[in-house]
Amino acid sequence: MTKEMIISSNGHETMVAILEDDLVAEIFVERERHRGVVGNVYKGRVSKVLPGMQSSFIDLGLERDGFLYVAEVVDTLEEFERLEGGDEDELKGQEGQDGQSAARKRDEPKEQPRIEDLLKEGQEILVQVVKEPLGTKGARLTSHVTMPGRFLVFMPTVDHVGVSRKIESREERARLRGIVKEFRESHGFTGGVIIRTAAASRPKEDIISDLEAFHAIWTDIRQRMESSRAPAVVYREQSLVGKLLRDLLTEDFQAIRIDHPQEYQRTLELVQRILPNLAPKVKLYSKPFPIFEEYGVQAEIDKALKSKVWLKSGGSIVINQTEALVAVDVNTGRFVGKKNKEGRLEDTIVKTNLEAVKEIVRQVRLRDLGGIIVLDFIDMEEKKNRQKVLTAVELELKKDRSPSKALQVSDFGLIIITRKRVKQSLERVMTEPCPYCSGTGTIKNTSTICYEILAEVKKIGTDLNGQQLLLRVNPEIARALKEEESDVMKDLKASLGKDVTVKPDFQLHHEQFDVMAV
Repeated sequence: MTKEMIISSNGHETMVAILEDDLVAEIFVERERHRGVVGNVYKGRVSKVLPGMQSSFIDLGLERDGFLYVAEVVDTLEEFERLEGGDEDELKGQEGQDGQSAARKRDEPKEQPRIEDLLKEGQEILVQVVKEPLGTKGARLTSHVTMPGRFLVFMPTVDHVGVSRKIESREERARLRGIVKEFRESHGFTGGVIIRTAAASRPKEDIISDLEAFHAIWTDIRQRMESSRAPAVVYREQSLVGKLLRDLLTEDFQAIRIDHPQEYQRTLELVQRILPNLAPKVKLYSKPFPIFEEYGVQAEIDKALKSKVWLKSGGSIVINQTEALVAVDVNTGRFVGKKNKEGRLEDTIVKTNLEAVKEIVRQVRLRDLGGIIVLDFIDMEEKKNRQKVLTAVELELKKDRSPSKALQVSDFGLIIITRKRVKQSLERVMTEPCPYCSGTGTIKNTSTICYEILAEVKKIGTDLNGQQLLLRVNPEIARALKEEESDVMKDLKASLGKDVTVKPDFQLHHEQFDVMAV
């Protein structure tokens, strides 16, 4: 698979598209005024403890308090002592009276503590955002801070060195572990480290570079913790492009194209540090034609903001987001196909469903849909065909970086996917609810509004005292009262015994009307 990264930036907004075999697979958006908070570390203050839910709300200085479960709480008293240098020697492993280190004591299996024993209202706590605020929900938090680098992941609240299971060579695992341990001992470097798969075969200097960066970041966080009043941000995650280069950049990328000179320079410097051999593939786009138009990205974004997506065969999928889940419906549409020997359209149905699978998973990634996703495929009678579609879904999901799982729950065509949701979907980022329908997708039809007008006039008719009646309505309602709902006008006049004046007003909402005596 060949990949390209297309970056469009205008100083206010940065958008990144990942192309796989010339097809847009993922879209990322970051706006300077609304930068995401996932990965940020805060000195927060406990605003409320909820024993019944074994959780707490943490004031971060954001619009809404963050949410912290008991399982995500480090022993905060010990953590603050370590941050402030109080019992650092003991926490690093000094032997206690019973011959066990403090670190070993913490690692022993024990009963899960209660939230009310760990946190009190007004208490200060170090937390990291693991999930963006979504809808009316605040950010999801943890006090187990983790900081990913190019080759390592730093975990300041634990004392452990681990190696990715994908690094299978025993010698390589030992080499990498030795580099980390040597650095930890020589620098008095506390905290845990996980060695990522990308570290395999990398020179010692690359691993040391990550460790030195972590050491500097953690030192800065500790200083900010001491000098800042809660709530305060003590560490900000990298910019969108920096995160993507850190997490996604591999030899598979054929080009990284950027339309902004300053962003190009920053990206080039990052790539030269991370993967120097890819630096020649970083290219400044200078054509007057918008870069997303040039590479077909804008058309894909426009399609991703619509509910219906057409398939090449003539079939279609319809995607609808709700608060609880995402529903995806598969239709044959214009694809008629041919009946098999038994006179059934099973083959056509299976072909449409399999084609839909590829597009559904691509749209899930492109739109960044998460949570529960229900796929309603066209009914299939044969069990082997239903299994074929499920297998195809599982295979396509392997291309997805977000953890996901597929489960067949119907004898006909229903499959449920659960996909980890970390940030808002593309639709939530780039659109807002319709001011007419408030996000429901429907408004009252013209007939309903005409009948409501009739009921309202009959209700106030006796209060007119012989005055004329003026109706101010949306132009579409005025047209309906004149044409298909003309009988309503007759009833209005009959109930009042006089003429009714209808005045179209473009400023009125479709469902709004004014009944006035003149």
